[in-house]
Amino acid sequence: MAIFITSIQSVLAIVIMIAVGYITQGLGWFKESFSGSISKIIMKVALPCSIFVAMLKYFHPEQLANLSTGLIYVVLAILLGYVVSWIEVKLFRVKKGRRGLMMTGINGANTVFIGMPLNIALFGEISVPYLLVYYIVNTIIIWTLGVWVIAADDPTAKDGSKAKFDWHHLIPAPLWGFIVAIPFLYILWLQEHLLVNFVQTTLTDLGALVTPLALIYIGIMLRSFGLKNMHFDKDVILTLVGRFVISPLIMAAIIFVGFKVGVSMVPTFSKTLIVQAATPSLAVLPILAQTYHGDVKFATNIVVSTSVLFIIVIPIIMLIMG
Repeated sequence: MAIFITSIQSVLAIVIMIAVGYITQGLGWFKESFSGSISKIIMKVALPCSIFVAMLKYFHPEQLANLSTGLIYVVLAILLGYVVSWIEVKLFRVKKGRRGLMMTGINGANTVFIGMPLNIALFGEISVPYLLVYYIVNTIIIWTLGVWVIAADDPTAKDGSKAKFDWHHLIPAPLWGFIVAIPFLYILWLQEHLLVNFVQTTLTDLGALVTPLALIYIGIMLRSFGLKNMHFDKDVILTLVGRFVISPLIMAAIIFVGFKVGVSMVPTFSKTLIVQAATPSLAVLPILAQTYHGDVKFATNIVVSTSVLFIIVIPIIMLIMG
């Protein structure tokens, strides 16, 4: 019960910061372009700094073997999730234009804007290297398989649509925080001579912007989408079940099987992967829907619904995990 109360408090802290964005957007404080600007600051400045600092502070080279195990788990979990979601859309006869969106909505996580603040609130900054494992795999699969699945479901294409991959998505700005940190981890001279006090202070302070800015951004977007437009038809309910029940169950099952065959993980790592498997669907889903002529309202509804309901789901998952 103590864990449940702690998770409730962590989620409430997140909800309050989201509410700040939601309320101030409703008061008309921000111009239409503000959400795009704040998103760029988070993605291209604050998040790379946060990841860089967290890697130097909490990551040790001997952890690489453990992280590689988690990477394999995430790949298996997401790919298996796509198989299960494909069966789901076939079984329940989801109409064209929604199938790809549902499959990617179930398996694609909003790791940056909700996943990272949530994970830090629940497990502390020590969990950032573990979260990065999920983030890297999730990003690569979404911008390859996920985009292809949505493009192939384009209702306007007679012979299926070929996805136009934008390869820079495979190495987004946040990953550069991880990439740049690697030589600093192995070459101590770089830390001693380049990371002088004012540099460390600057990077730490910029990285600290991630949580409040990301959550305020989510509040702004929720207000812009309009909570009153949230509704639950059959396809939305199927997506919610897939995202909040099936996805974390698949991840938990894979971790359990690994444990049974002698592949162990630190508890924070396994809990991080399970929580990330139940975070809201990726925020760019409506953009992908519009690009490939899918059901934009359905995609928007998935984003809004999962972004609101995770507040209830995460404390339950934390209670189950113990």
